[in-house]
Amino acid sequence: MASSKILEQKKEVVSNIVNNIKDSESVILFQYQGLTVSELSDLRKKLRETDATVKVYKNTLLKRALDELNLSFDGFMSGPNAILFGKNLLEPIKVLADFAKGHDKLEIRVGIISGSVADLATINEYATIPSREGLLTMLAAGMIEHVRNLSIALNLYAEEKEN
Repeated sequence: MASSKILEQKKEVVSNIVNNIKDSESVILFQYQGLTVSELSDLRKKLRETDATVKVYKNTLLKRALDELNLSFDGFMSGPNAILFGKNLLEPIKVLADFAKGHDKLEIRVGIISGSVADLATINEYATIPSREGLLTMLAAGMIEHVRNLSIALNLYAEEKEN
């Protein structure tokens, strides 16, 4: 039977997982088996730049934390899993998806996006959304196009009036 000290440590780990999930906009569960230590370190470095962290927990502890939050990752809790906690919504997902394209050993399994469980298709949709800066650039280009068209029309009208 486990000692009370070990049980307290496990309860503390479960509460840390629960707090990390609550504090994160994006949580992604992925399988990392087959990645080298340097590849995993490279992924962690890239994710740190987006204010995200990668942790590896025992599946039983992760399952207990998910049960506390009334979330279910049934069918995905087998094998060695890592979990990504991202403070931002899109950037960590994009980094992980780009990394997975170059490393076929990394398999994105399931996630929690803004508090609800998201399957692989939903995660891939989020990964294809342009960044905030890209979206703002697209918006600005669309607005400038209308101003440009208006200035061309006014110029043509002015030239027509002169003749």
